[in-house]
Amino acid sequence: MPPTPASASPTSPTSPASGTGGLRRELGFRDLVVYGLLFIAPMAPVGVFGTLDAKSHGAVALVYVVATVAMGFTAFSYAQMVRVAPKAGSVYAYARVGLGESAGFIAGWMAMLDYLLIPAVAYLFSGIALHALVPSVPQWVWTAVAVVVTTALNLWGVRAAARVGFLVLAMEIAVLFVFVVAACVALAEHGPRRGWLSPLGGVGGFSGNAVLAAVSVAVLSYLGFDAIAAFAEESAGGSEKVARAVLTCLAVAGVLFVLQAYLAALLAPMSPQELAAKPVRQGAAFYDTVDAAAGTWLHDLVAASKAVGAAFAALAGQAAAGRLLFAMARDRRLPVLLAKVDRGSGVPRPAVLGSAVVTLCAAVWAARRDDGLDRLVSVVDVGALVAFGLLHLSVLGWFAVRKRSRLARHVVVPLLGLAVVIVVIARAAVAAQAVGGLWLAAGLGVLGAEVFRRSAPG
Repeated sequence: MPPTPASASPTSPTSPASGTGGLRRELGFRDLVVYGLLFIAPMAPVGVFGTLDAKSHGAVALVYVVATVAMGFTAFSYAQMVRVAPKAGSVYAYARVGLGESAGFIAGWMAMLDYLLIPAVAYLFSGIALHALVPSVPQWVWTAVAVVVTTALNLWGVRAAARVGFLVLAMEIAVLFVFVVAACVALAEHGPRRGWLSPLGGVGGFSGNAVLAAVSVAVLSYLGFDAIAAFAEESAGGSEKVARAVLTCLAVAGVLFVLQAYLAALLAPMSPQELAAKPVRQGAAFYDTVDAAAGTWLHDLVAASKAVGAAFAALAGQAAAGRLLFAMARDRRLPVLLAKVDRGSGVPRPAVLGSAVVTLCAAVWAARRDDGLDRLVSVVDVGALVAFGLLHLSVLGWFAVRKRSRLARHVVVPLLGLAVVIVVIARAAVAAQAVGGLWLAAGLGVLGAEVFRRSAPG
C-alpha cells in the first residue's frame, strides 16, 4: 500500500528537520489570490500585446481565451495535488509524492530556475520604468532599491507583505479600470479602428496556426499563478482554500487579460500586418494604443503602475522561491540552513535572503547591460514549463497509477495539460531551450552525486 502524503517523508511539516520551525497559518483566501495576481500582474499583456497582435493576425483576444483554457489544465492539476500534499514547495512536493523523491528533486530544481529569474525580470522592468520617470538615477540603482524594499517586506512577515500587496494590487486594478473607461469613451466617440469581432476572428482572415503560435507566447503571461500553491502550509483554510484560490486566480487573470486585449485591439493605431513588418514597434504597441485613445496622461499612469506592480510581482515570486528552497532544505535536498524559520516573523529567513541575493545579482547584472532585458526574458520560461509537465505526470502517478483512478480529471486533464506544455516548450526560444537543458543537466548531475554518496559504503 503506498504511503499517505503525510508520511511520505520523515521530514514532513509536523516533524521538521533539526533546528527548523513550522510555518504559520496566517493567510486567508484573499491573501492567496493577492499573491497569485501580484505575481501574474493584472496588466501583464501590456508588454506582449504587440507581439501577440502581430503573430495572431489581430485575433489577440481569442489568443488569451485559448491560453486561459490551456493553462486551466495546469491549474486543475495543481488543485488536485495540493489536496494530496498540502505542503510548502508546490510542484516539488507534488512530484515527490506522485513520482518519487528523484522526480521531486528535478521538479523543484527546474521550478527554482524560474522562481529565481522571473523576479529578476520583474525587478528589471521596475528599474527601467522608474529610470524613465527619474532619469537622474541610474537604472541599476532603481532595480537594486526595488529588491531591497520588497525583500524587507517579505522578511517582515507573510501576512504583512500580503496586506501591502493587496493595496498595490488594488492600485493596478484601478489603473486597468481607468484604461477600460477611457477605451470605452474613445470607442463611443470615434468608433473602433478595426471590426468589432476582429479581436476574436483576426484582421484579413482567421488563421488557426497563427493563433496557436501566439498562444505559445501568451501562456507565459500566466506564469506565477502557481506561486499560490507554495503557501499551502501558511493557509489558514487548508488545502481546499488553496485549490480554490489557484483556480480563482487563473479565472480572474483570464477575464482581465481578454478584456484589455479586446479593447486595445479595437483601438490599435497600427494593423497586425504593420506590426509584423516592424518588430521594433511591437514592444510599445499597447502604449501607442493608449496614447491614441486617451493621450499621454494615461500612458504615464500605466507606466507608473507597471513600475510599482513589477516590483510587487517580484515580491510574490521571491516569497514563493523562499518557500521552495525551504521545503527542499527541510527534506535535506539543499543545505539545511535554508530550512530555518525566524521565530518572530514566522518567515524562512535564510531561504528568502538566499533567493533575494541570487535575484539581486541577476537583476543588477542585466540592468547594467544594454541587452540585459532580452537575455533574461529569453530564458525564464522553460524551467516552469518542465515543472508543469512533471506536475501533470504527478497527477497521473498518484491517482491513475497508485490509486487506479480512471476519472477524467485524473487522466484526461493531466494528459491534455502535458500536451500543452510539450507544445509550448517546442515553440520556446532556442536560448530558453538551451539554458533549460543545461540547468536540467546540472540538476541530474547533483542528483546523481547525491545518489552515489548515499549508496557508497561507510
